[in-house]
Amino acid sequence: IEKILASHPIAVFIDESKEASFLMDEIKNDVQVFRTSNEIEELKVKYEIEKTIHNGSQFLIYTNTPKEALKFIREYCETNGSVEIKYLEHYIKKKVSQHLNLNINLPKEELISAAKVSVGKTQTYWMDLSHKGASEIFDLEKELLPFLDNPKAFVKKFDKGTQVIFYKKVSELIGQTYIKKPAQTLASEVTNELLDGLWNNNINPILLNIYKVWLDSLSYQKSFFKYLGKYKSDKKTKIFDIHPSHPFKKVDDLWLKDIGKHINDSKYMAAIIPKINQRSADKSAIRLEITFWREVKTLLEFDAKNINQIGSFQEAVDFYIKHFYKVDKAIRKLYSEFLGDKEIIEPIQEYYKDLASRYLDKWFRYIDSYSSNQTGKIQEILDKHKSKTAIVVGDGVSWEFAQDIIGSFEKSDYEFTENYLLAGLPSETEHNMSQLYVASGKVLKNKKDREKYLVKTNADKEIAFIDLEKVNETTDTANYLICSYKDPDKLGENHQQNALKYFDIVANTYAQKIKQLLQNGYNQVYLLTDHGFTLTGVLENSDKIDVTFSDPVKKSERYIRSKTQQSFDENYLIEIPKKYNEFEYCYFSKRLGPFKTPGVYGFSHGGMSPQETLIPFFKWTNNNNDDLLEVVITNKEDLKEVLGNLYSVKLKGVSESEGLFTLERKVILLFFANGKEINKSDIITIAKGEEIKKEYQFDDNRSIEIKVLDINTKEQLDKASVFQNTARDLGGLL
Repeated sequence: IEKILASHPIAVFIDESKEASFLMDEIKNDVQVFRTSNEIEELKVKYEIEKTIHNGSQFLIYTNTPKEALKFIREYCETNGSVEIKYLEHYIKKKVSQHLNLNINLPKEELISAAKVSVGKTQTYWMDLSHKGASEIFDLEKELLPFLDNPKAFVKKFDKGTQVIFYKKVSELIGQTYIKKPAQTLASEVTNELLDGLWNNNINPILLNIYKVWLDSLSYQKSFFKYLGKYKSDKKTKIFDIHPSHPFKKVDDLWLKDIGKHINDSKYMAAIIPKINQRSADKSAIRLEITFWREVKTLLEFDAKNINQIGSFQEAVDFYIKHFYKVDKAIRKLYSEFLGDKEIIEPIQEYYKDLASRYLDKWFRYIDSYSSNQTGKIQEILDKHKSKTAIVVGDGVSWEFAQDIIGSFEKSDYEFTENYLLAGLPSETEHNMSQLYVASGKVLKNKKDREKYLVKTNADKEIAFIDLEKVNETTDTANYLICSYKDPDKLGENHQQNALKYFDIVANTYAQKIKQLLQNGYNQVYLLTDHGFTLTGVLENSDKIDVTFSDPVKKSERYIRSKTQQSFDENYLIEIPKKYNEFEYCYFSKRLGPFKTPGVYGFSHGGMSPQETLIPFFKWTNNNNDDLLEVVITNKEDLKEVLGNLYSVKLKGVSESEGLFTLERKVILLFFANGKEINKSDIITIAKGEEIKKEYQFDDNRSIEIKVLDINTKEQLDKASVFQNTARDLGGLL
């Protein structure tokens, strides 16, 4: 038909078989289709065609009447062309043999169904059909998933005969004899067979593949959970015999409860660890957001014997930042998942506490070597750099949580330096923020006072302050920029351990804003914090540390201030002379539990544990991109005073290098007014030495800021300000 219409305006499709009309669905939309079944209809079609044929239109006439019996449209067959199908099954065999040299031996109904299914497929379909027979009419690994997702819509595209063949193939797959039933009923039976197979660990390989693709598919995934919500299995099975890719969260909970009962049984754990490894690495489980097995694995596989090798305070520090932080990170993630289920979390928490107790014994054995190096750190950074520098000051960013921030940098285009600081004591916000900002060590209660101190001390420097959340594409003016962010500490104060479910969002915010600052042209971005935090998990009264001191004292959750020296048990407490107002001494717990105090427990800090005092001191540096073409705005001076509503931006590709990557660069222009993005250009490709002129309009904005960004890295390459001079614009009167 396409060949006829390539050189003629009219084609006639004679389908004597009355079974080839499905091919009409493949006709191009711009071809006008007519159907005729008698002489009257033929005459009417002829009239309609002759009336509009001179407009350049194309027409297809479909009829079941044999050519010799046609009356008014017979001449079109002779003068234009026609396709005739008398017996569709013979036509199919002929074409397959003619084009592929294959012989297809299938019953008529199956052969016609195969033809209908073949539309849109490659010749491989017919080759498989020739070698494997009718089983290949439907590739169930591809066809079954859209059927399960929407059974009624899927089968509508087939005629009744083809539907029956499909139903038979599906019934055969799940071991049933074909019985006529609604499509939705059959789909439910297939899904139950799939879920039963996972439950009993005997799933058909085809169904297993379909299940994995189902979970991976954004289009179909929703329907799976509808089936899963209705599924009930009354069959008993050993919980660890279920297929490792299963979707049953309740089974994972049962695993955890059983592990909790035997967590100190080494033989049991040796047998169960391989199953945990399998489940934690399973892609289907990850797709189902069952990811906590990685944390369980971290806890259970941590070798506590290595703690015995610690022989100094520095070794205790190194051991934490390289190894033990992973244990703290694991328990934090498990708290966020299971804090409301004591049966699951309590045995895991006790196991963690035992590990922490062994490590803290070493930490406090060498604690006399502890010396804070946090004081004046911001000033140190300001003195070190003359180029554009941003400092992100977080609140309550522990070492282990900071690893989540690093993990949010999917592909680093930046040089990264990972160092640590030891926080001031007690490790609480008012004291330690002052340590960061105030080089003298003086404690300033208010954030504004600390910022004023920094500005006054650095009168020769341009320092600006901003909330980290407000950083955007326009944040690039100040040479030194200090960005404050109150989380995670503020979240912890407000929600205690319930705040844990928001920590992924907080980590992503840190990462995205740091990337934005680097893209905005800051040469280096630092991440600092005041202190870390501890989590109490499930807290019983016996976990609270009850200390009886003589007054006057001031108790906090993780430290106690005292005017006078107190008698205490050195196995549980440590004393540090620390003057603050009327107090002379500070006492800290050697455990992670809180002192018994009024108020809410959960997310806390102020103590001397590494979780609270070993804090990140990170630096991201923009890589040197001298090997890339530099793109600059060459008419910045002209843009400062523009007459009229139109202005031109001239871009030039500049490089002294002869490298391959300096030949061209793709960029985009972003336009801002009043701090908000108002427009952006198409992608602009500029070659070395080339100058490109682009014209834009002011519209309602008289002042616009333009930024040139690399299209891939979003790095800011140049910027310019545009000002409309309305005073001198005489509107064309002269």
